[in-house]
Amino acid sequence: MDTSRNNNLESTAGYGHFSRWEQDGGPEPSTSASSTLQIRSRAGSTDLEDSHHPDGPIPVWLRESSKSFHWRWVPYPVRHFARALIGWTKGPDPPQMQKITPFFPYVQTAPVRFIARYFPKPIHKAALLVLFLFSWLLTFSLVLHHSASAGNIKGYGKPKPIWCGASYWSGGNSCGLNGNRCRPFDNSNLAFRCPANCKAVHVLAPHAVGAQEINYKPFVIGGPAENDPSQSISDYMYRGDSFLCQAAIHAGVVSNQRGGCGVVKLTGSHTNFTSSVRNGIQSIPFDASFPKSFSFVSGLSSDCIKDLRWPLLAVTVVFTTILSLCTASPAVFFPIVFMLLFFHVGLVSDPPTTTSDYASLSSLIIGRFLPAAFVAAVFYRYTVKPQQRDLDAYFERTILWLGGAWVGSLNNYTFDFIPIQRLTPSDLAAQPGARLALVIIVVLLISIALGQIYYLRLEGRLPKYLGIYAIFVTFLIVCVIVPTLNLRIHHYFLALLLLPGTRLQTRPSLLYQGILVGLFINGTARWGFDSILQTTAALRGDGPLHSLLPNITAVATTASNITFAWKLPRLDSTYDGISVLVNDVERHRWYDGEGDPQKTFYRAHDHEKEYFRFAYVSGSRAADFTKAGVWESTGEWRKMEMGPS
Repeated sequence: MDTSRNNNLESTAGYGHFSRWEQDGGPEPSTSASSTLQIRSRAGSTDLEDSHHPDGPIPVWLRESSKSFHWRWVPYPVRHFARALIGWTKGPDPPQMQKITPFFPYVQTAPVRFIARYFPKPIHKAALLVLFLFSWLLTFSLVLHHSASAGNIKGYGKPKPIWCGASYWSGGNSCGLNGNRCRPFDNSNLAFRCPANCKAVHVLAPHAVGAQEINYKPFVIGGPAENDPSQSISDYMYRGDSFLCQAAIHAGVVSNQRGGCGVVKLTGSHTNFTSSVRNGIQSIPFDASFPKSFSFVSGLSSDCIKDLRWPLLAVTVVFTTILSLCTASPAVFFPIVFMLLFFHVGLVSDPPTTTSDYASLSSLIIGRFLPAAFVAAVFYRYTVKPQQRDLDAYFERTILWLGGAWVGSLNNYTFDFIPIQRLTPSDLAAQPGARLALVIIVVLLISIALGQIYYLRLEGRLPKYLGIYAIFVTFLIVCVIVPTLNLRIHHYFLALLLLPGTRLQTRPSLLYQGILVGLFINGTARWGFDSILQTTAALRGDGPLHSLLPNITAVATTASNITFAWKLPRLDSTYDGISVLVNDVERHRWYDGEGDPQKTFYRAHDHEKEYFRFAYVSGSRAADFTKAGVWESTGEWRKMEMGPS
């Protein structure tokens, strides 16, 4: 072969001017020359793209000048930028696969080497694993059984387990006329047992207390006056619709950290509930009367068992740490850690509030575990297993991955400070600080995503993952535009969206993946696989319906009586009556055809103001109530403000 011709061929190929010798009448290149041409063109030119032409790639300027080129309408700078961007996303050639080089590898692998030395056969390792699981199950079950034993309160018997939001009263007109559905009002006792962490429970929709609206706060009305040492626990009066366990924490009967037992005593009607800050809870004042109130019995003798979630947490943390340090196989490590964390969350740290006995609770959690385990097997196959394959940094895995999983699993504690209860527009608008918190979270997620994009590009996986997340974004857009349904991002769904981007074996990915797996566990164990598309009614819960509000007129007012008049809407046949709340208790219900559309009320207690709210009813079901109008003790009527309560 002519050496000078080969040299000329190589030089011209390096500059990308020609790719076919047929065009200048030269002889066809040999196989070796074609190979040299193709390699040089890829390495030396940024304006050449791959082509299936047998003689090698065609220059971009030549191919794009053809009439058959479909993208001629796109300006050349845009095409050039797009080619450069696509080339950048493909990453370096060859890809730079990420692998964690452990600090102090001899120390980090010592537990695994110990197991391999003294338990060399698979049957030995299997027996050791069975013994490990049996030890955890036995320890966990014994402590859980001891914690579930309600004990005994002398003179009152075995206390009844209740959840943190238990109350003697229902809102609106749910207790019926004069509260008859919520009797008895007095002369009744209840021995109760509260779980730990009840202070974290907040009302998630506006609740009216006289002229006040309470939202995103504990719900305790009344209690002792501020800095009044003369009162004992039995003198602390709470309104009947207060959350019982939160009132017990406020009174000092039980502990927020460990729960506890007590006896509540119904004391009938009470007037003027005072406000105070005690044990981290700000109670709500109410300067009128309410037919049902309660106090707590003091001086009890009991062997009540406190909530043992913290000793149980120590048990499960120790066992999962031992497993993480001593296990090299991801197929052993992940399923066992997932199972232990799932049952710990569902039975101990954040159990569902739908049941208070452990038999029913265990049945519920087992039912939720099976579908969660199936989903976990899928993301283990595609995210956890690739990340932890050949990983020998076991101490770092324990700190980053397992520690992150515990942080995510205990998010009712670890993320409780974030002022976001639900990712819905109404909640973000109503909750103080929610929008700022969301902005901070989004900025943090973007910075994390950029770091993950960098490493995905180094491994040559970025185009594939851009395609995956394009599908995710398209799916979310479709969910947003579905009529009559609202998109709601749950814990488990957020974890599933973000987990694919954490398959890299880097230290940040270990932490991120652990937190996301923990969020998935907490979401599915606590709430199950709740739908991501929900109706407006499901999202609203017990919040305002945004229904039509009555137009009320105060016909006559004096210091001792007041008369109201109203009309049913002419063009809306949905409603057939009016419900009237006085001091948050239904005191009158009028239906169309039952006399004149008006009512005179007489003051129940002299020198005491009264609060009136009105709503249309359909049957016994009330629509939105108005905000409270105030009948002052002087006889003056202060009209209600616009909007529902």
